[in-house]
Amino acid sequence: MRDDSFRDFVLDQLGGLGPVTCRAMFGGHGLSLGDRFFGIIHKGRLYFRTGARSVGEYLKWGARPFCPNRKQTLKTYYEVPGEILDDPDGLVTWARRALDARPAKRAAPRTGTRVASPTGGAARRRRARR
Repeated sequence: MRDDSFRDFVLDQLGGLGPVTCRAMFGGHGLSLGDRFFGIIHKGRLYFRTGARSVGEYLKWGARPFCPNRKQTLKTYYEVPGEILDDPDGLVTWARRALDARPAKRAAPRTGTRVASPTGGAARRRRARR
């Protein structure tokens, strides 16, 4: 029941953000505004999505990344500091940053797939000789 009361507290604190939806996931709850997922409530803690521009602020506060278990760490979600959690206006500001957060760009996926030639590359070798 403690998690339910914490969830209700967080939703109340985020009231100024708009119609935040909350659904069960990850053994906790996921927070969304419209179709934009931005937060996780897990074991009595709140985590917001971070990006390259916002993660530094979390690190300044000594925040830790979301670790749903010993083998997994999601470094795009960091715990919201308690001081921010207790301030509804501050929490809404941090939630807006979480909504705008974009993860660091990853290398573009390779577009083509190489398929082994049934002739073992003989055609490629013939073209190279020409």
